[in-house]
Amino acid sequence: MAKLGEVPDWRQSSRFSGLEQDVLEYAEAMTRSDRDVDDDIFARIRRHFEDAGLVELTGWICLENLYSKFNRSFRIEAMGFCVVHRPDNER
Repeated sequence: MAKLGEVPDWRQSSRFSGLEQDVLEYAEAMTRSDRDVDDDIFARIRRHFEDAGLVELTGWICLENLYSKFNRSFRIEAMGFCVVHRPDNER
């Protein structure tokens, strides 16, 4: 639970492995709809996964983004299973 609580601040946390940091950065980059995933991020994530794993990871990130966009469109609030604090500039 402590590790989960540090996800919003994963860049400053020492709890996440290099793989986990790369995955979190990849997920963040994919979530931004105003730009492409940086080639450097993709190259780093590519070193961790074979084709099937990369497709599966990317698919799950896309699915979570779909849920997020869908729920926000319908004003469906979080059910409290995972508390994630928004950065100050998004409140």
